[in-house]
Amino acid sequence: MAAKDSLLQLITETSTNLPPDVRRAIKKAQIQEEFGSRAALALNTIVDNIVSAEEDVQPICQDTGMPTFIVHCPVGFNQIQFQRDIEEAIVEATKLGKLRPNSVDPLTGKNTGNNLGEGVPVVHFHQWARDDVEVKLILKGGGCENKNIQYALPTELPGLGRAGRDLEGVRKCILHAVYQAQGQGCSAGFIGVGIGGDRTSGYDLAKEQLFRPLDDVNPNETLAELENYIMETANRLEIGTMGFGGKVTLLGCKIGVRNRIPASFYVSVAYNCWAFRRLGVVLDPKTGDIKQWLYRDYEETLQRPENAFSTDGAIVLQAPISEEQIRSLKVGDVVLIKGEMHTGRDEIHKYLMKHDAPVDLNGGILYHCGPVMLQDDDGTWHVKAAGPTTSSREEPYQADIIEKFGIRAVIGKGGMGQKTSDGLKKSGAVYLNAIGGAAQFYANCVKAVKGVHFIEEFGVPEAMWHLEVEGFPAIVTMDAHGNSLHKEVAEDSMVKLEELKDPVFAS
Repeated sequence: MAAKDSLLQLITETSTNLPPDVRRAIKKAQIQEEFGSRAALALNTIVDNIVSAEEDVQPICQDTGMPTFIVHCPVGFNQIQFQRDIEEAIVEATKLGKLRPNSVDPLTGKNTGNNLGEGVPVVHFHQWARDDVEVKLILKGGGCENKNIQYALPTELPGLGRAGRDLEGVRKCILHAVYQAQGQGCSAGFIGVGIGGDRTSGYDLAKEQLFRPLDDVNPNETLAELENYIMETANRLEIGTMGFGGKVTLLGCKIGVRNRIPASFYVSVAYNCWAFRRLGVVLDPKTGDIKQWLYRDYEETLQRPENAFSTDGAIVLQAPISEEQIRSLKVGDVVLIKGEMHTGRDEIHKYLMKHDAPVDLNGGILYHCGPVMLQDDDGTWHVKAAGPTTSSREEPYQADIIEKFGIRAVIGKGGMGQKTSDGLKKSGAVYLNAIGGAAQFYANCVKAVKGVHFIEEFGVPEAMWHLEVEGFPAIVTMDAHGNSLHKEVAEDSMVKLEELKDPVFAS
């Protein structure tokens, strides 16, 4: 039982309390951004969220990802029992609302509800010569996981041209990986890079790099030079926090190398959002007690900003919203939402394409969100975490659903494409960008859960929740006149990417 309790403590701390090296990187980014800019506003909101999550012991981000454990243990250690301990701790953490139920059968679409299932959680065991047990955990959400990318060299890259089988080609791949993430991966972010290996081991190597402390120095001088170059150069792209534009796009870069076979040359990049949730512990193999915390050699406190998301001059939106009010909005406007909104992710969008909505959405607000929810014994639901999910997944559906149901505002993160932009213009609707990962900040704006549909069919994250909110802030990043901040930042950063085309490292 002691091992299970220690693992539950590790899971809880990883989900709710960012490690000092990550806090330090975010604090540095705050200093670098221009005061009063959209990026500075986003960073202030992020810091407010980090402080709230720690104080309330609630998930930093509602998407707690696929829990991945790296376990080093002595010869003879009972790995079968320890796997059971991990699974029991995962179930308990899910029941307590420290993890969102994220395990879905890909064939049936059913959510197991407890974060267990075929291959979930992910546990990698390694034997070593030490007597104690080391457990490292990373919670990597789907928004950043979807921005992982792998390149097979040689290849042609937009803006950078040919990437060959050499250090120059690797350099170009890494820069392109940062560019393609834009704000969809909840930038500013961190990247782990694997050079070599095969398709599988390359991605494993890339994710392994995310377990390195941010302030370590790569023992390979060539890789150390490349890491420093990427950290300096990627920020010239000025994609910024949430893709709003800004001075800080990348908060960390760690690179590893693994031998390859002659026919294959892969560069694999694991992208992680600002909510970089990874911690570790050293356990006594006999008692299961925690002997030491990893990544916590020092403390790094963050001060909650006053008025983190400045709403001076904000425009209040309350459903049902008129088309006239929507068409008066423009990119850059800050809005405050009051009243009812409805969550809708992938399964809801797929459903609404062929069916009627369970509630009247005319003039309404649709929130791309899969919250963490807990239910009282009397059946009352409470929101424990409620930040936005990446909106680009809904691009095939969004314009049609807006027109079909008369929706006036869609909230998410990372922006949407041309089809949605055209649909906003045609129907008189806007896209509002909330701050990705700020799950506690937005959960505090929810005053009541008015109801839910499709929880049995789709599970908690994909259900349609009807929420009463007050003072819910967001920024208009796509308006009803065809303007898109996301398109503008992508085009500007592509110009800057093209400026990095010329060789830097000798072949």
